[in-house]
Amino acid sequence: MTATEAPPKSPEPQKPYRAGPVRQALAFVRNTWRGLTSMRTALILLFLLALAAMPGALLPQRVLNAPKTDQYITSHGWWGTVLDRLQFFDVYSSVWFSAIYLLLLVSLVGCLTPRTGEYLRAIRAKPVLTPRNLSRMPHFREGTVGQSADEMLEKARKRLRGWRIAERDEGDGVRSISAEKGYLRETGNLVFHFGMLGLIVAFALGKMYSYEGQVIVQADGSQFCNSGVFAYDTFNPGLRVDGTRLDPFCVKVNDFNATYTAAGQPLHYRADIQYQSGADLETGSWRPYQLEVNEPLRTAGDRVYLLGYGYSPRFTVTYPDGTTRTQTTQWRASNQATMLSEGATKFDPPGVTDAAERRTRQLAITGLFAPSSLLHGGILTSTGPALDNPMVAIDVMRGDLGLDSGRSQSIFSIDQSMVNDGRLKRVARKNLAVGESLTLDDGTKVSFDGVQKYASLQVSHDPTQDYVLVFAIAMLLGLGASLLVKRRRVWLRVRPADGGEKGTVVQVAGLARTDQAGYGEEFTRMADEFLTEGKRK
Repeated sequence: MTATEAPPKSPEPQKPYRAGPVRQALAFVRNTWRGLTSMRTALILLFLLALAAMPGALLPQRVLNAPKTDQYITSHGWWGTVLDRLQFFDVYSSVWFSAIYLLLLVSLVGCLTPRTGEYLRAIRAKPVLTPRNLSRMPHFREGTVGQSADEMLEKARKRLRGWRIAERDEGDGVRSISAEKGYLRETGNLVFHFGMLGLIVAFALGKMYSYEGQVIVQADGSQFCNSGVFAYDTFNPGLRVDGTRLDPFCVKVNDFNATYTAAGQPLHYRADIQYQSGADLETGSWRPYQLEVNEPLRTAGDRVYLLGYGYSPRFTVTYPDGTTRTQTTQWRASNQATMLSEGATKFDPPGVTDAAERRTRQLAITGLFAPSSLLHGGILTSTGPALDNPMVAIDVMRGDLGLDSGRSQSIFSIDQSMVNDGRLKRVARKNLAVGESLTLDDGTKVSFDGVQKYASLQVSHDPTQDYVLVFAIAMLLGLGASLLVKRRRVWLRVRPADGGEKGTVVQVAGLARTDQAGYGEEFTRMADEFLTEGKRK
């Protein structure tokens, strides 16, 4: 190198390639979609969905039994409050359950779409070519038979009837048959997953267009008509149900019967009812039906279930001017084993038009009802659920019941805030048997006249229940096919014997596409049919 020459420059280091923000975002979306639509992710989400549904089975749900849910939260203190905030008492409408449900739906759609395309292409395709070297297959037999190649191919066609077959001429007198069977396994796999997808969609649609309501009907010929949400005691509509376009039908409860063991355990509940639906509503005809637990009445697209029963004490209030008012109001069982019940029967004074005065003279009869009464030092309790020696322990409250406050209140209790404010006061307390009465300080007489049974009914409407059944059956059939059907292949190659000998060299090979046992025996029988019969001696 001369003094005038400059030293060679060293090559500049290559900068690492770095994708732009748009490509990075597209890559992230692509990888996320691939991961979400994989079968492994679908199985994980299905497991998470089953795990997320467990609290719905183990914990009381507010939509089914709000009082029991509130009692559970109160009895478990801070732990119950935490579970409530995490929506463990509203599992099936919670954010986390809905998220898993939606992700599983997307995963199944994304997973099944390409698999369905591959499946359709595969069922239209011919079986694969016969491999060049059949001896490398897991199952292989070779022999020379006395029949011609045409006779062997005809025998193979008959033996492989029901298989997908493709025949090929390989040249130099060599011919082969490629056969495949058991593709119903993949069909069953797809049917199972499509059935699961349909089941998920049907459940989602059912939540949108279904409704469920509970109502108490006195078992004395009283009626209930499915005419609107106002006819129910509690009503849980779907997202697309406003409670105005319900399937019309009516139910009349004529009687209720319950049988018990000697220990007071219930054996059987039955309500004698009549119902109207369809043309019956125009003609006024009634159809009889025996409504029992787990044997619902199915009519007009709805199901009417018998949930239980209870008692309605009947009280008569005779006012000083001789006017009487009689009410039979359902009371709620506080002890299901003995049917010890609590409630409130409320009366407005007759003939009082001034609202302020009426609010000072309203009456409420509250307390306990015992169907099989027993007194312990003046404390009323019940020894069993049967209606044997009924009694009530009542408090008579007088004043403002809060009925005109604009706030809803339970029919089973009084507004405690009115008691706390002194606007509702207790004026009498007594235990009464049927036929007994008490007289208040102003001459008003309160009589316990008897008791009436009532039936608790639930009306359920789900337009997707038939679809749910169809998809569930499809899942079972698909699962059975994917587990029982074996995917297998067999190849048969025939060529003339070498050296001018008479006969045909037959090669038979087989391959099981699954790990299930049993194909070895099937292949052996098939190879024996091809090679043993007619074999040269």
